[in-house]
Amino acid sequence: MEKEKLKLCHAALYKWYEKEGRGDLPWRHTDDPYEIYLSEIMLQQTQVKTVLERYYFPFLKRFPTLQVLADASLEEVLKIWEGLGYYTRARNLHRCAKESAPLLPTSYEGLLALPGIGPNTASAICAFAYHQPYAVMEANVKRILSRIYAHKTPTDKVLREDAMRLLDRVDPFTYNQAMMDIGSMVCHVKEPVCSVCPFSSICQAHQEEHYDYPIKKSKKVPIKTESWLVRSDGDKIAMRERKSAFLHGLWSFETVQELSEEWVHLGEVSQTYSHFKLRVDIYHDSAQNESSSEMFFNQQQVERLPLSSIDKKVISLLVLNKIF
Repeated sequence: MEKEKLKLCHAALYKWYEKEGRGDLPWRHTDDPYEIYLSEIMLQQTQVKTVLERYYFPFLKRFPTLQVLADASLEEVLKIWEGLGYYTRARNLHRCAKESAPLLPTSYEGLLALPGIGPNTASAICAFAYHQPYAVMEANVKRILSRIYAHKTPTDKVLREDAMRLLDRVDPFTYNQAMMDIGSMVCHVKEPVCSVCPFSSICQAHQEEHYDYPIKKSKKVPIKTESWLVRSDGDKIAMRERKSAFLHGLWSFETVQELSEEWVHLGEVSQTYSHFKLRVDIYHDSAQNESSSEMFFNQQQVERLPLSSIDKKVISLLVLNKIF
């Protein structure tokens, strides 16, 4: 691509961003690597509105620095993350803090070596905190690149090469922020607003008037079924800390393979995750279990435990049935 064309695109991009961009986002008014890192992790798989209204500021208030986060317990971190989902992000935040506190690395390679930090997050921290020439390539930006270059099924390697080719190396901070806003506010999946897009003059999809780039593969979400047993003792219920990779560190109930006629079926709860849907039949037994992996908690104690959304649904079911 000609340098002059690219300069014109950059000029148009900054003009649009100055007028229409989301300049009020708090992580765009700091060069603190930790605050930028936290925003990048929270915004994975989560809408900006949700992060802003419920999670970003409470998390920073409780863990204002990387060192404070490193000194906290995993249970504390999971509790304040509760409801945000994709709990691997929280576990990796905690691990990363323990490995790098008091400060994050200042190089792309150093960041990439930390748990849970991939190429896009490392690029974002480098560009936004250190103003280094790296291109951020989140989902919306990938769509822009795929349309500009008419890629039907591009690999990340190809898109990253394209992203670095378009990058404004003089001002990577503003460039990347503006690109993400163009992807979110202009280059929509359906009905992109090409009339105001800074890249319309070089966009092959716009020239073709065909916007199905990249081609999305249809995915059938598998359904996983389980049976859980809730044991109660007076005003207390038994719970256990998850040890498996799925929702590790959160508290839940006993998974059972064989059912007993003595157990009462309370109903079904379900939750949809990124790669599958989980449906769980809930059973109740008032007899205690001698398993060392379970502990009994009253309502006040349960409220202090980190729980996933599906476990909270089980609690609601118990309350509805006047068991808890």
